[in-house]
Amino acid sequence: MTRTLTITGASLIVERFDEPDLDRTGDLVIGADGRVGVPTAEPAASAHDTLDAEGGLVTPGLVNAHHHLLQSGFRTLPGTRGVPMREWLPAMAAAYAAAGIDASLVRATAGVGLAESLLCGVTTVADHQLNWPDPAASPTPVDDTVAIAHAIAGAAAELGARLVFVRGSARDAPAAAAASAEAIVRDLLPSAADVPGGTSADGMLQLAVGPAGVHSDSAETFRALGDVARRHGLRRRTQANEQVDTEIALARYGRRPLDLLEEWGWLEPDVTIAHLCDVTEAEIARLAAAGVTATHAPGCDVPMGWGIAPVARLRAHGIAVGLGTSGGGSNDAGHLLADARLAMQVSGLVGPTLPARDVLTMATSGGAAGLGRAELGILTPGAAGDACVWDVSGVADAGVADPVAGLLWAHPGRRPRHVVVGGRVVVRDYRLVSGDETALTAALRARVGR
Repeated sequence: MTRTLTITGASLIVERFDEPDLDRTGDLVIGADGRVGVPTAEPAASAHDTLDAEGGLVTPGLVNAHHHLLQSGFRTLPGTRGVPMREWLPAMAAAYAAAGIDASLVRATAGVGLAESLLCGVTTVADHQLNWPDPAASPTPVDDTVAIAHAIAGAAAELGARLVFVRGSARDAPAAAAASAEAIVRDLLPSAADVPGGTSADGMLQLAVGPAGVHSDSAETFRALGDVARRHGLRRRTQANEQVDTEIALARYGRRPLDLLEEWGWLEPDVTIAHLCDVTEAEIARLAAAGVTATHAPGCDVPMGWGIAPVARLRAHGIAVGLGTSGGGSNDAGHLLADARLAMQVSGLVGPTLPARDVLTMATSGGAAGLGRAELGILTPGAAGDACVWDVSGVADAGVADPVAGLLWAHPGRRPRHVVVGGRVVVRDYRLVSGDETALTAALRARVGR
């Protein structure tokens, strides 16, 4: 029997970070349909569960709008820290080749990356999978890519995380990338009940497409994957205007990345662009006019020295901005709340300092906007029942006047006590409910030798 869940005893419930007037006390009810309901008289005990949030702050689940789960198995590799991207890319590619990209590798890396995400309060992960097996080494290259997508989706389903799987490309042949994307749609979303936007009927899986960027993929690849997106109503996602992206675009084409994306049909409302560290005021206005959304990834770009996106200027132009960790090969962690803290702290280097609530909006409904998922990242009635309970009763939060701002300013490395996805408790008392950290770590160690 599907059960109703009531989260009780919280000191504060934040329904939306961008609407503080909605903050309240009381209970949060998530119905048997996995959606936020309105508190009523307690249902029959046989169909009702409770989750104690005493001393806690209840917020929407976080949305990691830009991750590379594969990189969870390739953190702190020699030659990959604080180096120019033109050196980092081949170093990472060599590590992937040495390990051998296949379904067993991505199952292990996704298991670790998704478990880490849930334990850090992330309930939705957008995984931009860019790297694939060498098609020349396999008699069935499309089948291999489907197996990889299936393995990552399976890891998410086992742990109870929402997954946005982005069939990406990094120098793939255009026709092969498009054929793979078509096959993945058929395999992962086969039911007539699956809804427009490339999302499964239960909302737990969404598909999208996206080349790595103009630095690696041709106009033909962008157009081929764009055609797949239009046929199936998928969102499109790419990366632009980091150091190497701008440098290569100017050297190869004599033009800036956004000029090329516009020509190739990728400055449109269904497109989300990650990074955007090096953008002019005119380019920001062009992005806003096109209805493009953005993703900020400071935990990658800042420590690697690749720039800082001018988030305040993007938002001032009306661009919805989400937050992402990017991958473990550049960030080393998948802790989105820690990256939200970093985003707040470094924002003053490129504009006005962002308030905590603005950054927390980016980490929730801002990222959901780029996915076309208005039901995520909020806890108003009818929204998806994805929630975190953060303990704010200890010494790390003592003296904090504003517990919402304190989520970022106080207690670096904070993790939630409980995490709920679609009304299902997936983290209870800081531990996974449907996964074992020791087993997940051992599986990755066995696969990559670290």
